[in-house]
Amino acid sequence: MLKHANAFGTAALLAVAALTLTGCGADTAEPAAEATAGTLSADGTVTSLVIGASPTPHAEILEFVQDNLAADAGLDLQIEVFNDYVLPNTALAEGEIDANYFQHLEYFEAQVDAQGYGFDHFEGVHIEPLAVYSDTVTSVEDIPDGATVGITNDPGNQSRALDLLVENDLITLADTGDAAPTLLDVEDNPLHLELVETAPEQLARALQDVDIAIINGNFALEAGLNPATDSILIEAGEGNPYANFLAVRSENKDEAALVSLDELLHSPEVAAFIAQRWPGGEVIAAF
Repeated sequence: MLKHANAFGTAALLAVAALTLTGCGADTAEPAAEATAGTLSADGTVTSLVIGASPTPHAEILEFVQDNLAADAGLDLQIEVFNDYVLPNTALAEGEIDANYFQHLEYFEAQVDAQGYGFDHFEGVHIEPLAVYSDTVTSVEDIPDGATVGITNDPGNQSRALDLLVENDLITLADTGDAAPTLLDVEDNPLHLELVETAPEQLARALQDVDIAIINGNFALEAGLNPATDSILIEAGEGNPYANFLAVRSENKDEAALVSLDELLHSPEVAAFIAQRWPGGEVIAAF
């Protein structure tokens, strides 16, 4: 990856392999078309980067960068969309993409520890507040005794969802020290909530089968749910440690093209785009 072309040669073709999503009933990714490097920048060179991203808001933010900022920075972005949380890191580790943009620090660290990935990351770009949704319950106070609660089965986000329940006095957790809590660490459960583990990409679809569901922001937005207006409980944006960032292989952290892309993602133009595209606080710039 990190392919360069110059004005006097033929632009290198990037044969971007289509990745088929597996497991957890995830959607199938659209096959990627063969792509070429973009318009050459003023100094006669362009760097093509293949970036893996969740559809919303990550790919939308990258598309804004590609359409408005990338050419002036000598970059051409090929955006590969993933509909789950596993394959973007697998593709990065296998060198099929140059970076990915979909995850926050807790999930990143859990995956690096579990899989032994040689990854690094830049600073957070945006926050997608986690929220609780229901088809039948209109407020937290109305959650019935014995309610079924859809909760993600991925450890990096399960602890985040449990923390949201703790912060709103719905459960308490045992002290796990530095370890992220899981369902096994639920200590007090005064409403006798039945916590049902579900693949994160399936939680919005499972909403009709549970009383409430705790859904990650990107999957909520993809399902047409607005965290700011449709939820009965939402994570605070201020001081939120779950900013999503650009992740790369460790050996490429200092590559000029990746550094430039990260700078664009932290630009005033991107902050303005996020505020304009998601004015209700569904997505919040983290810089």
